[in-house]
Amino acid sequence: MRRSNFTFTSESVSEGHPDKVCDRISDEVVDLFFREAETAGMPASDVRVACETLATTNRVVIAGEVRGPEGLCHAQADGSVKVDEKKIVEVARKAIKEIGYAQDGFHHEHCKIDVLLHGQSAHIARGVDEKDNKDTGAGDQGIMFGYACRETPELMPAPIYYSHRILSEMAEARHSGKEPVLGPDAKSQVSVAYENGKPVRATQIVVSTQHLDEDLTSDDIRKIVEPYVISSLPSGWVNDDTKWHVNPTGAFVIGGPDGDAGLTGRKIIVDTYGGAAPHGGGAFSGKDPTKVDRSAAYAARYVAKNVVAAELAERCTIQLSYAIGVAEPLSIYVDTEGTGTVSDEDLEKVIRKTLSLTPSVIRKKLNLNQAIYARTAAYGHFGRLPEPDGGFSWEALDLIDELRANAR
Repeated sequence: MRRSNFTFTSESVSEGHPDKVCDRISDEVVDLFFREAETAGMPASDVRVACETLATTNRVVIAGEVRGPEGLCHAQADGSVKVDEKKIVEVARKAIKEIGYAQDGFHHEHCKIDVLLHGQSAHIARGVDEKDNKDTGAGDQGIMFGYACRETPELMPAPIYYSHRILSEMAEARHSGKEPVLGPDAKSQVSVAYENGKPVRATQIVVSTQHLDEDLTSDDIRKIVEPYVISSLPSGWVNDDTKWHVNPTGAFVIGGPDGDAGLTGRKIIVDTYGGAAPHGGGAFSGKDPTKVDRSAAYAARYVAKNVVAAELAERCTIQLSYAIGVAEPLSIYVDTEGTGTVSDEDLEKVIRKTLSLTPSVIRKKLNLNQAIYARTAAYGHFGRLPEPDGGFSWEALDLIDELRANAR
């Protein structure tokens, strides 16, 4: 049983953090393949992308395995696939520019970009390609978790939800020109006090942000960022007892990949629940939705959120497991931490009755075979609002009635 009184901390990182720059580029490549497939008339279900990015001082390396339309992936005489490097470089430079990097050590116009993408392994492809209208198998083995709770309006744990909001508001001010002194690279961290199991206030706040004026002190930066912190948190959460740590090491001028190398997939806890729930270990960015690391984690969140919204539990953790090439999940595990209105065992049966969780059904139900991924690369894959074009579809609350009916 969970403790009633405690303090829990989660962190977030901005879109300009080196690892997030890499996540963004990798997801831009995924989106590019879906857009090009649509233009070429290639079925979106045939797109395959597993793209990893490394970034350091004025250098980006993009590597991985892909399958796409002829206009993007050119078959060679030896059976290999050559990718149109120009298009990959274009989306990478555009992403770096939109994030805001035009600095000597990392500039969207003249950083060197190496593209090392090649064709997907035929041995992997045969396990997930659609054949004879049969349900497709998972793109890999593994375990995925979804979580929801009643701590915030979007049914997310409070510490990670508000850590994201702080940086999101700061980024909006930076992009709008309201705070031109702020740089793209930033981190936040919020320690939240819980009383009787409910989040009630922030005990510690950490904000470290890159700044473009070398003469600014930590006190100067606090004056800039404090209003965004206050507006991001619930009223009364910050008081005289709250401890602040703003740019605690002093100057933070050299940021992004120039200050620290970045890699795709290194911020998996930031991307999910801030440590408040288990994680299966698989990253999301750079992967098309045949990879259950991504799609099944989205599905698990989708189901958990609807379970909580349906008032079947105050908190809900769902684990799914898969084997490569096998369609049905090997197991579905539910833990409501004693808050369920039905038993966890019965809830597992309710979920199976309500929604098939095979990879192809997940992709179709959540409409994942489209270019919706670059927007997920920063400020969390969960706790966002569903968008009209299908973005963040896994945040929709459209299973409530069916879950309730099947739980009776």
